[in-house]
Formats: sequence, C-alpha cells, structure tokens
Amino acid sequence: MKLFAWLVHIFTASGLLAGFMGLLAAIEGDYPAAMAWMLATLVIDGIDGTFARMARVKEVLPNVDGKTIDYVIDFFTYAILPAYLFFVAVEAPLWALYAGSFMMLLSAAIYYGLEGMVSEDGNHFVGFPVMWNMVVYIFIFVVPWLSWPVLLAITAVFAVLHFVPILVPYPSRGGRWWMLTIAMVVVFIGTALLNVWAYPRVSAVGRWGCLLSVGYLALVTVLDTFQARPQVQGKDGLEKE
Repeated sequence: MKLFAWLVHIFTASGLLAGFMGLLAAIEGDYPAAMAWMLATLVIDGIDGTFARMARVKEVLPNVDGKTIDYVIDFFTYAILPAYLFFVAVEAPLWALYAGSFMMLLSAAIYYGLEGMVSEDGNHFVGFPVMWNMVVYIFIFVVPWLSWPVLLAITAVFAVLHFVPILVPYPSRGGRWWMLTIAMVVVFIGTALLNVWAYPRVSAVGRWGCLLSVGYLALVTVLDTFQARPQVQGKDGLEKE
C-alpha cells in the first residue's frame, strides 16, 4: 500500500517534469510543444487527486504533504510557465509583455495566500482560479488576431477576478451538471490539442469547441455565483486526500 501511495506522489510530481519540458520548448520557440506539455500538466493535475483518494495517501504516508507538493507544481505550471509563454509568444511592446506577465504572477501569488480559495461544499473555486495556462492558450492558439491592448485588458480583468467572490466550477469535485462539466473539460482539452496540432493556423472545430466549453464554464459560474452562493471555507479545501 505504501508503494502505491508513493507512486501517486511521484505521479503528481511528474507534472513538474512536464512543466519543465514545456519551459524548454518555449525557450526554443516551439510554442505548440510548450502548450502540449502544459496540457499534459493539466491532465495530471486533474486525475492525481482521484488516485490519491484511492491510495489513501494521507493515511498511508502521513508525513508526506501531497497538498504542498501540489501547490509547488501548480504555481509553476499554472502561473510561471504561462506567464513566460505569454512573454515570448505574444507580439506586443516590451512594457506590455512585462505588464501582462507581472499581472499573472502577482495575482496568482497573492491568490495562493488567501483563505477561502474553495467553497464550503468543495464544488467551487472562490474567485478566478490560477488558470493562466487556459488564458494564454486561448490568446495564442484560438484568437491570435486580437490586438495586444485587448489581450492586456483581458489579462487585467482576470487578474482582478482572482479576488472577486465568483464561484467557478471545480470539475473533479462535483456540482451543478457535473457530468456535463466533465464532458466540457474533455472537449476543451481535445480541441486544444487540435489547435496545437494546427498551429499557426486555427482549426475552426478547435476554435468553436474551445469557445463552447469556455462559454459553458462561464455560464455555470454565473448561475452558481448568483443562485447557489454557498459559504466558503479556508485554503485547506484544496487539500488532496
């Protein structure tokens, strides 16, 4: 049982290796490969919690804090790597690239220090979660024709939304229309892979699939924010079992 628990922690930590490979690809200017590695980190992060619960890692390895491992990896793969990809792949004045990257990093760092990052029922993030990988993917692979002032304005809006008490679906935890939400996440990842493969072109199927899934998640966020409004709990709500 301990071996299974250790394997789960190693699987979680492999997200950092995938993120590092994404960084190397971005440095080399291979933006599709960088994005493919970022999508791999998204998949790893999405399923490792299920494995952790199956292996009862908290019970079997009480001295190994999987939550801390997860935070370290998430901050790199969801904030640092996307900020770097934004900096090198978006065409904009240098000051705008610094401004956009700094907004991503500062808002993410402060968000990770907040209490109440997850709702009391565990089904929502409170505030826009650190998902800059999705935002930067859309900038580069879905709407590359948008001008840099528009991209910078969108970045500023999402940075502010970290601190607005909206209720964003936490797909692996259940919630409203849970199976449909999971399906939309699968659609997002699948169409993202399609757009990464088609780069520098934008696949029509990939574009509309992405916009459909993002629009769905935005709709559920609005509905849950204004209808459910559950109480929120502390940062430990993100703890993996």
